[in-house]
Amino acid sequence: MIIKVRVIPNSKRNEVVSRIGSILRVKIAAPSVDGKANEELCDFLSDFFDVKKSSIFLRKGERGREKTIEVTGRSEEEFNEVLDTIP
Repeated sequence: MIIKVRVIPNSKRNEVVSRIGSILRVKIAAPSVDGKANEELCDFLSDFFDVKKSSIFLRKGERGREKTIEVTGRSEEEFNEVLDTIP
């Protein structure tokens, strides 16, 4: 499944804030220096979607706040169930 993510770095904790249309807004505690926020984002999303870290791929947006993430390892229906829990 391909999802678009808007990252908010330097937050107090890692959390999914909201979903606006097809864009997932995620707060990440790591700073956006040397790829630390990207790495922590992948770790957080693997826990959030309950998949292995190797199932999370950053496809676009390595240096920007808007990212395109590919998540594998579960069916699309299971991903949609998880996404539907977001306010």
